[in-house]
Amino acid sequence: MSEQAPDELPEPGPPSASQPRVLGAVAAGGALGALARYAALVRWPAAEGGFPWTVFVVNVTGCALIGVLMVVTVERGRVTHPLLRPFLGVGVLGGFTTFSTYAADVSGLLVRQELPTAVAYMATTVVAALAAVWAGAVVTRRLLDRGARGGRGGERTA
Repeated sequence: MSEQAPDELPEPGPPSASQPRVLGAVAAGGALGALARYAALVRWPAAEGGFPWTVFVVNVTGCALIGVLMVVTVERGRVTHPLLRPFLGVGVLGGFTTFSTYAADVSGLLVRQELPTAVAYMATTVVAALAAVWAGAVVTRRLLDRGARGGRGGERTA
């Protein structure tokens, strides 16, 4: 079975690194994530009054990567460096995803009285983001399980 029971998961808590190092990792990761988001928005700007596809894709992609990160670091404990989750999860992916811009986009669509687009954007973003976290986690578990079976299955005894 690929899923761990809740009592088998590590206890949540603060990283074992010192607080200044954690804050530095979050800040550095946040700067990188925000730059990546900004680059995407510059490269693929949204059409005035249209569906904000770039912000949608950024948020859904970031959520999928959060699902991957949580499986690799929390469930499977594959990467145990104390600064990895703060750097990648809170920093890079927190800076990359932009639910404040999502809210501002929805507000702008409503102000311009583009109700169908606003409602579609609100609903699809929430559903797609949650589905992306789930899918990222499921796919990562399967890939890790397949890799574990492949390593054992390929061995022969004399």
